[in-house]
Amino acid sequence: MRKLLVVGSYLSPYVRKVLVSLELKGIGYEIDPIVPFFGDDRFSRLSPLRRIPMLIDGDLVLTDSSVICQYLEDLQAQPALYPAEIRDRARARWLEEFADSRMGDVFIWRLFNQVAIRPFVWGEKGDRELMDRTLREDVPAVLDYLESEAPEAGFRFGALSLGDIAPACFFRNAGFARFQIDSVRWPHTAGWMARTLATPPFARLAAMEDAILRTPIAQHRDALKAKGAPISSETFGTTAPRRGVMPI
Repeated sequence: MRKLLVVGSYLSPYVRKVLVSLELKGIGYEIDPIVPFFGDDRFSRLSPLRRIPMLIDGDLVLTDSSVICQYLEDLQAQPALYPAEIRDRARARWLEEFADSRMGDVFIWRLFNQVAIRPFVWGEKGDRELMDRTLREDVPAVLDYLESEAPEAGFRFGALSLGDIAPACFFRNAGFARFQIDSVRWPHTAGWMARTLATPPFARLAAMEDAILRTPIAQHRDALKAKGAPISSETFGTTAPRRGVMPI
């Protein structure tokens, strides 16, 4: 099987979800680790919403993380990304959607955007008032819901699935913003997410993420190559950021 190409930064939770799925299934891939704001005109044509990840498999281009993960499941059934039982599969898809939409808004645009994207991409100061309000109101609401879904042990549907992977991807970014789940108030969620983030696919990717977390964007490819990341020979990246359609 030829290697797939993933376009997008290791620091994106949506890219992380796809990479964890690829790692879990043992599917070979290369990565063009661009930050989407630095995508060139070709990137805009292939990803009209200028979102990552983008998956290229020959002449097939997919630009939504959930669509990509379903494609990977169809491409190689085992190990499965979704539970076998039909009701559990539906619930896993819902948890994936809750993570991608609600958690994406709360943890990426309201938190990570303020401490990382705005200062490092645009040279702007983050909105401290928005962050404080988010930590006070929105984050507890998300965690209250996840606590109602969290298993006391193991994973949500027995074996590791996207029902576990998708929420955990956002808590990895929350950790970059120095947020940790209160294990007294949300004990089951804290344990569930810790178990998920400790799995081998997440652990392998964490080394790559740590290598670029505080590295200037222009140096990401070199830093990742030094870590042994499967970097593509060509890139859709440019040296200057541009604004465009992106937030969900």
